Amino acid sequence: MLAMKEMPAEACVDAIRAKKTVIIPLGAFEIYGPHLPLGSDIIVAEEIAQRVGNQLDLPVGPSISVGESAALYDFPGTLNISPTSFYDYLDDVCHSFMKWGVDKFFFMNTHLGNVPIIGQLAWKLNEENVKSCQVDWWRFIQPICEGVTEYSGMMCHGHAAEAGTSCMLYLRPDLVDMEKATVIEPQYKDDYPDIIKYIELGAYTPNGTIGHAKSGTKEKGKIIVERSVARIVEFLNFYFEL
Repeated sequence: MLAMKEMPAEACVDAIRAKKTVIIPLGAFEIYGPHLPLGSDIIVAEEIAQRVGNQLDLPVGPSISVGESAALYDFPGTLNISPTSFYDYLDDVCHSFMKWGVDKFFFMNTHLGNVPIIGQLAWKLNEENVKSCQVDWWRFIQPICEGVTEYSGMMCHGHAAEAGTSCMLYLRPDLVDMEKATVIEPQYKDDYPDIIKYIELGAYTPNGTIGHAKSGTKEKGKIIVERSVARIVEFLNFYFEL
C-alpha cells in the first residue's frame, strides 16, 4: 500500500477505515557514524513500515523524522525535539487519525530516545480504548542477529555499528560510504552499569560510531530485515486481530 502522503484523500480514508489501523514511522536526525546519513534512523523506520504495510495492507502515516536526541548535541547536524513537544505532536497526530476511526497504532520506532515518550502516550491512548504497540528497532533486532552477524554486544549493536550498517546497506546502499566506516571500541568505561546514567554520546565515540561498522554487509542486512518484518507481521496479525 502507498504511504498516505502519496494517496488521494478518499482512498486514504478508505484505507484507514478498512482495518482502523495505522503505522507511524518514528526516528531521529543525528550523526550515525561518518559513513551513514543523518537520517538513518527515520530512513530505516520508513523502509520497515512500508514493508509491513505492504504485507498487511495497512496505511503508513506521516513520519516523525526528528526525535529526542539531546545526548548527541556534541555532534554537528543533530536536531532535537524536547520530550514535551514530541509527545504533544505525536498525540495530535494520533487524535487526528482517531477522528477518522483509527483505534490501533503501530509505532515503528528506530530511536532509543523516543521509546519512553511513545510509551507514555501509549498508556494514555489505552485509557481511550485505543490499542497500540511499539517496536524499538535496534533492541528488537538483537536476538534476530544471533548467528547472522560476526560480532555481538556493542561491537554489533552500538551506534552505527555492524547491525545498523548492515540494515542500511540492504535498505539504502546508495546512502552508505563504506570507505569511511570505522571500528570504535566504546571509550567510556562504565564501572556501574547497574545504575542508569545520562552521558553524552561524545564520551563514547569521537565520530558517532560505537562498534564494528566495517563488518556490516548487505547480505546480513537482508536476513535481519526479512526476519524482523516477518516477526512484526506475525505479531500484528495476532495482536490487532487483522
